[in-house]
Amino acid sequence: MKILVVGAGATGGYFGGRLLESGQDVTFLVRKARAEALAANGLVIRSPADDVHLPAPATVQAGALRETFELIIVSCKAYHLPQVIEDMAPAVGNETAILPLLNGMRHMDLLDTRFGTEHVLGGQCIIAATLDAQGVVRHLNASHSLTFGERDGSRSPRIERIAQAMSGVRFEPRLSTTILQDMWDKWVFLASLAGITCLMRAPVGDIVAAAGGQRAILGLLDDCRRVAQAHGHAPSEAVLQRARATLTEQGSALSASMMRDLERGGPVEADHVIGDLLARGEAAALDLPMLRVAYTHLKAYEIRHAR
Repeated sequence: MKILVVGAGATGGYFGGRLLESGQDVTFLVRKARAEALAANGLVIRSPADDVHLPAPATVQAGALRETFELIIVSCKAYHLPQVIEDMAPAVGNETAILPLLNGMRHMDLLDTRFGTEHVLGGQCIIAATLDAQGVVRHLNASHSLTFGERDGSRSPRIERIAQAMSGVRFEPRLSTTILQDMWDKWVFLASLAGITCLMRAPVGDIVAAAGGQRAILGLLDDCRRVAQAHGHAPSEAVLQRARATLTEQGSALSASMMRDLERGGPVEADHVIGDLLARGEAAALDLPMLRVAYTHLKAYEIRHAR
């Protein structure tokens, strides 16, 4: 299967690298500096699931795409997506499937508008990884799953081909017939985690230890849950129990990557992860006090950051 991976950073580099390692035909759409680094040093992954060094992986830069691909994996930050859409457009042919790994749902609307719903799969990943100063992809724990599926829940020939292409990889692929629910479940959890850890500038354990902390966490989780419910994707009680347990674990060092981005003064996915959820809730006439405070806080940060 001819696969184009948009980006070779932490997420794209990891999953694309593992696909390349397994023998798949993988090309990375990257900028000039990353292309030069990959040509010189290869793609290096350091992981509890075993390290790998892939010399001179195939790369292409925006403006140089001359062929279409069967599968395009999109793993960029949400604020880069509009430019990424234009960069990857020449690679989208009549039979191309696009597998986005972004959080939330707003990106689905953008991809649908540009390429048509028939091209866009549902997808998500769970991984803690970073790209270090030397360009090495560092996988930080045991989690490395990638879930994908047709949005109508069907077992189409193309989704079966994608599942076959991922069958020999050293990460955890999962073909889901409920991918939209899976994406909403992750969004509810992530928005709760990102919203509360950014708002409090603290990991879960410190928030729980503070007066009123657990109440604030569960209030935000309930706001997010009600938005999902209003849009026909209410999390199951089992999903909610896991979320509550994780978000109220005493002594937990868990925080969202958005909090780390914020603390280093970088851009954050405020509109994509928090703002879009709030907008969908308000369109359903919901009162969402904790979600609104979390969003206002992030927008104030963005205004100050821009100044």
